[in-house]
Amino acid sequence: MGLDMYAMVTDEQFDSEVDFKPERPTELHYWRKHPNLHGWMEQLYFDKGGSSDSFNCVCVALTEADLDRLEADIKEAGLPETCGFFFGASDGTETEDDLAFVAKARERVKNGYTVFYDSWW
Repeated sequence: MGLDMYAMVTDEQFDSEVDFKPERPTELHYWRKHPNLHGWMEQLYFDKGGSSDSFNCVCVALTEADLDRLEADIKEAGLPETCGFFFGASDGTETEDDLAFVAKARERVKNGYTVFYDSWW
């Protein structure tokens, strides 16, 4: 048990940047128990109008602007301190992997794909 986190990609386009249901997603990146990144994504989800009572098993799309902001927050150690049952702890060693994700995601978005975050805990 624990926090499993996924960046997914699809060629599908959606009317909303939250709470959509892709039919053909493929995995772009995976994290295990990185709660501070999860907290950042949760805030993004609600900022974009997400309505789920729990930020679990819901999708939030990542735009170029979102990726720019995420990259800046990663570099500035600005991901929000986040905790949860079975979430584990972020310890700062994730930075290189997080930046590698941003680079991959940025390339896919540039090529017209929808990149989104989803999690399960």
